[in-house]
Amino acid sequence: MTKRLTSKYKIDRRYGVNLWGRPKSPVTAREYRPGEHGQARKKPTDFGLQLAAKQKLRGFYGNVTEKQFRKIYREAERLRGDTGENLVGLLERRLDAVVYRLKFVPTVFAARQVINHGHVRVNGKRVNIPSYVVKEGDVVSLKDSSKEMPLVIESISSQEREVPDYLTVDEKAFSGKFLRTPQLADIPYAAKMEPNLVVEYYSR
Repeated sequence: MTKRLTSKYKIDRRYGVNLWGRPKSPVTAREYRPGEHGQARKKPTDFGLQLAAKQKLRGFYGNVTEKQFRKIYREAERLRGDTGENLVGLLERRLDAVVYRLKFVPTVFAARQVINHGHVRVNGKRVNIPSYVVKEGDVVSLKDSSKEMPLVIESISSQEREVPDYLTVDEKAFSGKFLRTPQLADIPYAAKMEPNLVVEYYSR
């Protein structure tokens, strides 16, 4: 389970964004950073902007560890095309991200938990690794007993988010298909993400 589970909204205050677009975010009440000097505004350096872009992207996906994030970045570098686009595409192919996008759970943190506890199936087989990479055409579903979980029922009926068009979902069957790897413009981030700055950060 992620270390940030009990303090996941701290990153919202630190960078002044509602990272997941949730009404509980403290940014809705206080847009300044936490701490004694939180309201002091300083012009960020180029490095500061790059670091913030990386931390926001890491935080959005459940505070992926730096080691894991760097590994994903290296894989994005090896692929053809734009490294920033490849990076967000790889992050969206993580099983925890797919479970979250399908609205089976309200947060990516909850997605990681239900996967760890064995509630998720990929093409009918149990997968309990949140970082598992989903392929185009893969079907992600919940096991039958998990479909009655109040958390799941409340989340899939919520109007807070929409399922993006690179996925299809059957809400009654609690099943969805990963159609294609998305581009940055396809991904419904609640806050502005700048993977180009992440590329600059790791290219220093």
